[in-house]
Amino acid sequence: MIAKEVKTESPDQKFLRYPEIEDFANKSSNINSQSIQPPANWERVIEGIRKMRSSEHAPVDSIDPDEGVTSLQPKERRFAVLIGSLLSSQTKGHVTHEANQRLLENGLLSADSMDKADEVTIKTLIYPVGFYTRKARHLKQVAKICVSKYDGDIPSTVDELLLLPGVGPKIAHLVMIMAWNKVEGICVDTHVHRVSNRLGWVSQPGKKQGTRSPEETRVSLQQWLPKEEWVSINLLLVGFGQTICTPLRPRCAKCTVSQFCPSAFKEMSSPASTSRTLSPKKKH
Repeated sequence: MIAKEVKTESPDQKFLRYPEIEDFANKSSNINSQSIQPPANWERVIEGIRKMRSSEHAPVDSIDPDEGVTSLQPKERRFAVLIGSLLSSQTKGHVTHEANQRLLENGLLSADSMDKADEVTIKTLIYPVGFYTRKARHLKQVAKICVSKYDGDIPSTVDELLLLPGVGPKIAHLVMIMAWNKVEGICVDTHVHRVSNRLGWVSQPGKKQGTRSPEETRVSLQQWLPKEEWVSINLLLVGFGQTICTPLRPRCAKCTVSQFCPSAFKEMSSPASTSRTLSPKKKH
């Protein structure tokens, strides 16, 4: 994975890794963040999830983002963060990590070297990340822009990052944190989106219904979640979503904060369906 720009890690930055990012194509949000009343018991829920996370390993905990790239110069490290974030879209963490390592081993984790590289070579090296053909094209385009407009560096604002091919709000905020050490928004992937909705923490603007996209979830969370939680909430909920609050058949019986969750035990298989699944077939 990718090293962060600063050598001294902030207390919250150690909680951030490349999660299984879903890059939803929204390039901007027209929703203005406004402070609202926090959900009841949210602090107890976060503390409970932290305790559950500390007792059970999640896939997102497995990757060391600094592996192999500590020798890169600051400009190259920032570019490597951007590339790793683009690769991670709709891709498992270990697959992203391995693809990134192949790019590093072949000397392609700088804007200049990637700009000069053959697109077929890039595609071969990043396979089997999700949508590797499209991503190889995006990487070439991003490298060219970084060379021509930023002297081999990367954009330093969310708005400029959003102009790059393949970069949506999730990736832009992730890059701002990891490359520039600037927290301007919460990184929301499918796990954070799902868990936040199940907990009843987010809603559509002016409505009681849950949010429909990670970008709506980001804006809704930022209306009440204290900024000091904006970095750590990502890894916290990603790991929780991978181990306990899973997409299918969430493990509500094992969840220690289920009493605070309006969705608890509502998405589990019914006893009848479970017994039908486990009962042996009759012999004819």
